[in-house]
Amino acid sequence: MAPVISSLNPNHGPPTGGTAVTINGSGFTGVTSVKFGIVAVASFTLVSDSQITTTAPAGTGSVALTVTSPLGTSNGVTYTYSVGPVITGLSPASGSTSGGNTVTISGSGFTGASSVHFGTASASFTVVSDTQITATAPGGTGSVPVTVTTSVATSSNVTYTYVNSTAPVITGLNPNQGPTSGGNTVTISGTGLSGTSSVLFGSHSATITAITSTQITVTAPGGAAQPVSVTVTTSAGTSNALPYFYITAPTIAGLIPTTGPGGGGNAVTIFGSSLALTSAVHFGSAAATNITVNSDSQITATAPPNVGTVLVTATTPGGTSTVGLGDAYYIYVAAPVINSLIPATGSVSGGDDVLISGSNFTYIDAVFFGTAPASFAAVSDTQVVATSPAGAVGPVIVTVHSSGGTSNGATFQYQL
Repeated sequence: MAPVISSLNPNHGPPTGGTAVTINGSGFTGVTSVKFGIVAVASFTLVSDSQITTTAPAGTGSVALTVTSPLGTSNGVTYTYSVGPVITGLSPASGSTSGGNTVTISGSGFTGASSVHFGTASASFTVVSDTQITATAPGGTGSVPVTVTTSVATSSNVTYTYVNSTAPVITGLNPNQGPTSGGNTVTISGTGLSGTSSVLFGSHSATITAITSTQITVTAPGGAAQPVSVTVTTSAGTSNALPYFYITAPTIAGLIPTTGPGGGGNAVTIFGSSLALTSAVHFGSAAATNITVNSDSQITATAPPNVGTVLVTATTPGGTSTVGLGDAYYIYVAAPVINSLIPATGSVSGGDDVLISGSNFTYIDAVFFGTAPASFAAVSDTQVVATSPAGAVGPVIVTVHSSGGTSNGATFQYQL
């Protein structure tokens, strides 16, 4: 009966050949040749009727391994020529002499990797894919070759350099506070910052935009309204921590007064929440002046010149307030104008109803005959009816007042 092959160990090897292969089966006594495809091996050893050992010749692809005896040729069992692992890059390519940092190894043929070495030191590792391995660098000195070994072969090496360095130190954050939404730029100062691989705000990673040995610029991630620790990590280790404060955005619920003259200049009290760190107040797009923080729920500011109805906003490190509950709108009121008085004369004893015609009367809060206040009723934006107070014989100047200012004067004549 012709020999029978049941298995090969291993059933693969590098294209260069040289792999020791054990052939298992039966009927091997008297075997005269062993072939990998059409290539006969130079020599083989008959261990027993059920086992032969040999060395694979060079080859490519998958071939049928057969053995031949005087009784015939065996079945063929597949032997595959496999390309060994290849390393194309390390990230980072250097690290602290103390080791412990993660190194990403890029390349190909990593499936089934059995070991990773930094020089002669073995590293713990994880095969992420056929093209990537993550390894933890062992301690070491100088420049060493990194290699990956699989059952097929050991890769060519790529150099990894150990550097004498100390962990980074951070000394300042500017600013050290910001909105819960993140997105603001933070500058981190310190030493040993070159090669920074990550910056954490608590457990959240920041986006790094610039690095020097003494300064890092990052975009802060979002976070809850609380303090968190900021740390910097390089291949030499992780820095000390500095506090960063996430601030809730301010809200504005009300204003007193809610109207004022177009020229501005009047004091406005602003009510809301999270106002303690207010750095700017705007009436529309115009910046207010003389901002005073009275409490976390109240600030005062001097209204700037403007026109129309505008939204009042407060800005803190937590952001700028938006429209919410309450009323944050402020109305700029034009100064009232008097065109006529009907009648323009009246008794010195007062009590005459006088129709005042003009414009911008909606927000009138006072009418004066000379210096004497008069009772009044606003009929419309263009008409007010006032009751003349008592006065002395002769002319007086009638004026009206609103949050937009004091009107021009119109003459009223007191008679006996």
